[in-house]
Amino acid sequence: MASSDRDVLPDTVKPTNYDIKIHDLELGGKFSYQGRVKIALEIKKSAKEIVLNTNQLVIHGAELSTEHTKMESSAKASNISYDTDAQRATLSFDQEFPKASKAWLDITFQGTMNNLMAGFYRSRYKPVVEPAKSVARDDEYHYMFSTQFESCDARRAFPCFDEPNLKATFDFEIEIPEDQVALSNMPEKEVKKGSKDGLKIVAFDTTPVMSTYLLAWAVGDFEYVEDFTKRKYNGKNLPVRVYTTRGLKEQGRYALEHSHKTVDYFSEIFRIDYPLPKVDLLACHEFSHGAMENWGLITYRTTAVLFDEKQSDQRYKNRVAYVVAHELAHQWFGNLVTMDWWSELWLNEGFATWVGWLAVDHLHPEWNVWAQFVSESLQTAFQLDSIRNSHPIEVPVRNALEVDQIFDHISYLKGSSVIRMLSAHLGNETFLLGVSNYLKAHKFSNATTNDLWSALSEASGKDVNKFMDPWIRRIGFPVVTLAEEPGQIGARQSRFLLTGDVKPEEDETTWWIPLGLKSGAANSEAKTTALTEKHETIRDIDESFYKINTDQTGFYRTNYPPARLTKLGEARAQLSTEDRIGLVGDAAALAQSGDGTTAAFLALIELFKDESEYLQVNSSLTNIVSVWQQIITALGNVRSIFSEDSEISAGLKNFALKLVTPATDKVGWKFAHEEDLLTGQLRALLISNAGLSGHKGVIEEAQRQFAAFNSGDANAIHPSLRAPVFRIAVTEGGQDAYEAVKKFYSTTASIDGKEIALQSLGRVQSPELAKAYLNFLFSPSVAVQDVHSGAASLAANAETRGELWNYIKTNWDSKILPDLSGNMVVLERFLRMSLAKFASFEVKKDIDTFFEKKDQKGYDRGLGVVADTITGAAKYKERDAGNVKEWLGAHGYL
Repeated sequence: MASSDRDVLPDTVKPTNYDIKIHDLELGGKFSYQGRVKIALEIKKSAKEIVLNTNQLVIHGAELSTEHTKMESSAKASNISYDTDAQRATLSFDQEFPKASKAWLDITFQGTMNNLMAGFYRSRYKPVVEPAKSVARDDEYHYMFSTQFESCDARRAFPCFDEPNLKATFDFEIEIPEDQVALSNMPEKEVKKGSKDGLKIVAFDTTPVMSTYLLAWAVGDFEYVEDFTKRKYNGKNLPVRVYTTRGLKEQGRYALEHSHKTVDYFSEIFRIDYPLPKVDLLACHEFSHGAMENWGLITYRTTAVLFDEKQSDQRYKNRVAYVVAHELAHQWFGNLVTMDWWSELWLNEGFATWVGWLAVDHLHPEWNVWAQFVSESLQTAFQLDSIRNSHPIEVPVRNALEVDQIFDHISYLKGSSVIRMLSAHLGNETFLLGVSNYLKAHKFSNATTNDLWSALSEASGKDVNKFMDPWIRRIGFPVVTLAEEPGQIGARQSRFLLTGDVKPEEDETTWWIPLGLKSGAANSEAKTTALTEKHETIRDIDESFYKINTDQTGFYRTNYPPARLTKLGEARAQLSTEDRIGLVGDAAALAQSGDGTTAAFLALIELFKDESEYLQVNSSLTNIVSVWQQIITALGNVRSIFSEDSEISAGLKNFALKLVTPATDKVGWKFAHEEDLLTGQLRALLISNAGLSGHKGVIEEAQRQFAAFNSGDANAIHPSLRAPVFRIAVTEGGQDAYEAVKKFYSTTASIDGKEIALQSLGRVQSPELAKAYLNFLFSPSVAVQDVHSGAASLAANAETRGELWNYIKTNWDSKILPDLSGNMVVLERFLRMSLAKFASFEVKKDIDTFFEKKDQKGYDRGLGVVADTITGAAKYKERDAGNVKEWLGAHGYL
C-alpha cells in the first residue's frame, strides 16, 4: 500500500525524542493527571502549523523553539484546534517557522486515567493482603494504573505523533506516592523527592528508538519475583521480573521460569542478543487483550501470566507458557524491527504466534504443541478464512483507527499458519537464518513484508516472494480435490468457501501449494513437490496408502474420494497426530460446504470411539488430546447447527455419548501422582463432553463433587476439573447450582476461577436464568473484559442464544453500547461471539435489520463475519438435515 493511500499526519516535522513528565495524579474522583511533553523535532518543511495526535486530552499550551543557524527562537501556539473524529490537534503559530534540524515542541496537557483499558487507565481489584495506604480505592475496589497503547492509544495518554514508522527515543518520569511503585520500559535512573510530602518522582533511562505504541508505564502497589538469564548480555545476566499487586507475586513464578529461558532461546535462534537491560512482566487486573509486548515492560491479563500450583486449572500452564513466549518474541519481531504501517500487522502477530509455539515446543517437547496448533490455531484460521467476509493477511488500512478490527484470527492464526507452511518447506534452520538477517538489516527501524521475503529468498536461494504473494495478499485459501486413477492421482485446486457457492470471479487465484505427499509406507519421507497449476496429475502413487499435506503444514483443505477417506480413517494408526486432526477437520468443513457429506464425517469420527485403546499400544494418551479436541469441536459445531431440530439434536447427542464414553471411562476421574499435563487435559475434556451428552455416571459423580464442594470441602473438586464439574452442575442443577457458581465467582481468590465460573454460568437451561445471568454479566460485579467470555458461553448453548440476542436488541442503547463502546475492540469481540452461532436465515435478517441504520464504525467487519457465518450454517442445515436424520436412524442413534 503506497503512503499516498494512507491517511497519515503531515510530514512537516519528524519526532526524534519525547521527554514526558506526568504529575498531579488524582487517585480518586475524576482520576485526572497533568503532563508535560517536550518533543525534539526535525522540521522537514516550513509551515505555520503542526498537526499531531490527541484523544480525550486537553492541551493547555504549546511552545515551539528552533535552532536555526545557531540562533534559538521560540513562539507559542496562538491557536489549538481539535479534530475529534480524526483524533488530531492542530497547533497554529502566527509566523511560519523555518526548516531546522533541531527544534523542540513543549506541550502542557491534562489527561484522565480512564476505565476503558486503553491509554493510561485504571484497573480495579480486590487485594488479597493489606495494601499500601496511598492505594486508590472506593467502597468495593482498589486500583492500579497501567498503559495500553497499541494500536492507536498513546494519543490518549500524551500528545504525540502516533504512527508506527515515526520512531523516537523516550525519556519518562512520573510523580507518585512514596509507598507505591512506578515501572516503565527502562530501568529507574533516579528517584527524587516530590513536590509535596509523601510523593516521589521516579525517572527512567532513555529508551532505544521505538514506536509510540510500545511505550509503557505503570503505577501501583507492586511486588515481584526475580530470576536472571543464564546467558550473559554485555557481560551481565539480565534481571527478569514478574510484577503483581501485593500478595500475588508467588503466582508469577511459573511465568518467570519460562521468561528467562525464552529470552535466552530467542537470543540464540535470532542471533541477536535481547537489546534492553531488563525484562519486566506485569499482571494487570483489567486488560482488553491477552497481553501487550511493550518493550521491556510487557503487560498481561492475570490469567495469561499468573498460575497457582494449588488452585489453578492445569490447562492454564499451557496458556501462560505460550503467551509469555509470544510477547517475548515481539521484543525482536515488532519492537526491534517494526512493520512500516498497520496493513502489515500480520508481520508482528503472525510471526510471534508461530515462533511463540516454537519456543514452547523447545521448552516442553512432551506437550506435542504442534498438534495443539493444528487443532486450535490452524482450524480456527480456516473457519474465518472460509467466508466471503474474510480479508487478506496483509489488509489495506487507510486510517490507523481501522486497524483494531484486524487484530483477528487472520492476522494471528492464518499469518502464523502460512509462516509454518513456509518454514516447513524451507527448513526451520534456513527460515530462522533468513529471519535473523532480516532483523539485523532493519533493527531500530521499520520494514515491509517484501523485506522479509527478500531476506528469506537470499537465505534459501528460492523466490519466496513469488510463491508466498498469493497467500499474503489474496483472500481465502484452496481446497485440493483428488481423483484417483490406476497408479496416479489428479489434483485440482479451487477456492474453498463454507457456503459451497464459489463464483468463477472468486476462484481466479492459483496458489503455490506444497503437497507434502507420502505414498506407500506411511513412515516414508514426504515429497516436497508443489501444486502450481489449477490442475495437475501426480504419477507413481502407491494405492495401498497415500496421504497429502503431511502433518498438516499446508494451509489448505483436502477432499479425498469417499473410499479413500474411509481407508485413511481405518489406517489412522499410521498417521501422525496432526494428520488425524486434519482428516477430521477437513471432513467436517467439506460436509458443511457440500463438497463432502455429514454422513461421511460422522462415519469417520465414529471410528475414533476406541481411539484411546487403539493408540495405547504404540503411544501415550497424551498424543490424542488434540485429536479429541478436534473431534469434539467439529461435532459440537454440527450439533449447534442442527440444534433446533429436536429429533436430529437427540440423535446427535446419543451419537456423541456413544463416541466419548469408552475413552471417558478409561481415563477416569483420578489424577495420578506426577501425571503428565496432557492426560489431565484429556480427562477434563472428556468428562465435560460426556456429562453434557448425558453420561449418567459422569453426571452423578459431578453432582456429588459439586455438593461436597458447596458444603465446604474445598478439595472435593480437583482444580483442573472445576470447569467440567461446574458446567455439568449448572446444566443439570437449575437455580440452586446457578446461585452456587455465582457465589463462587464473587468469593474465589483463584486467578482463573472467575473465568471458569462465568463460562460455566452460561450453561443455564431456562430463559429466566439466562436473563438473570445477562443482568449479572452487565452489572458492576463483572469486569468489562470478561463480558464476552460469558456471552460466548450463552451463545454456544442452544437453549439460551436466542435470549442473548433479545437482550442485545432490548438493551443496545441503555447497556451494550454505553458499557462496551469505550473500547471498540471489546464491543466488536462481544458481537462476534454473541451472534455467530445462529443457523437461521430469519435471525440473520433480524440482525441485518437491527444494525442497518446504526453507526457501525469500529464493528462493521465483525457484523460482516457474523452474517457470512450464519448464512453458511443456515444453508448447511437446509441442505443436509434429511441426510443427517437418515444416517442417524440407519445407525441406531434415533
